[in-house]
Amino acid sequence: MEPQTVKVAGQPIRYDIRRGAGDATPLLMLCGIGAAFEVLQPAVDALDPELEVIRFDVPGVGGSPVGPLPYSFPALAWLTRRLLNRLGYQQVDVLGFSWGGGLAQQLAVQHPGTVRRLVLISTATGVLMVPASPATLLKMVTPRRFNDPEYAAGLAGYLYGGSARRHSAEIRRVFSAQVRAGSKRGYLFQLAAGACWTSLPFLGLIRQPTLILSGDDDPIIPLVNARLMARLIRHSELHVYSGGHVELVTEAPALTPVITQFLSS
Repeated sequence: MEPQTVKVAGQPIRYDIRRGAGDATPLLMLCGIGAAFEVLQPAVDALDPELEVIRFDVPGVGGSPVGPLPYSFPALAWLTRRLLNRLGYQQVDVLGFSWGGGLAQQLAVQHPGTVRRLVLISTATGVLMVPASPATLLKMVTPRRFNDPEYAAGLAGYLYGGSARRHSAEIRRVFSAQVRAGSKRGYLFQLAAGACWTSLPFLGLIRQPTLILSGDDDPIIPLVNARLMARLIRHSELHVYSGGHVELVTEAPALTPVITQFLSS
């Protein structure tokens, strides 16, 4: 089906559903900061075509207009649960990528009956984490890499590491596929949500089986953060792959079998 928009608590939300077949639990995919859901299309294409996949743009990103006030992660988790209700889903598996991994952790704890299994990719525990280098963090403050595909391609290797060092054209193509990148205010709202949140106090409360994937060459989220989460989330397993921050996009066929096996096990 084509992307559509639905109002949730008065907030227009742009969403997309790839219809599946069979009885497998649908997969909700939560994207990284500043990026519309089209950025995850390579991963969707690499997943089993019979798996139903749900994606949406958080307020201020892509086709979802920015709200009047910043959203916290608890508020966004509540909004996500309301969206799933509107779309007719009672329970889903959740994949959170980068910033979306923070929202996925919050959703799993705040609405445990909604989340059957959890997949966390290239993500960490929020403000209390082992940070990237100051130079990397400085380049992340601006949303220019989402608005300017050429700039994103030139910065890709330095910022994302791994296969992005040799696949700048793929980075350019993925960001160019977005309908629109959202507003600067929406990006700042997302930054604020992450800057005021950490999952460290409640990681032990996550009861869902959890798969954590992290690259050994990720300048944004150092690998030690994934190891920390794997120790604190009770029913978790860690998969370390050779690569950087955006392998889910640039090397999707290599990672999706690991995800598929976990979701179906």
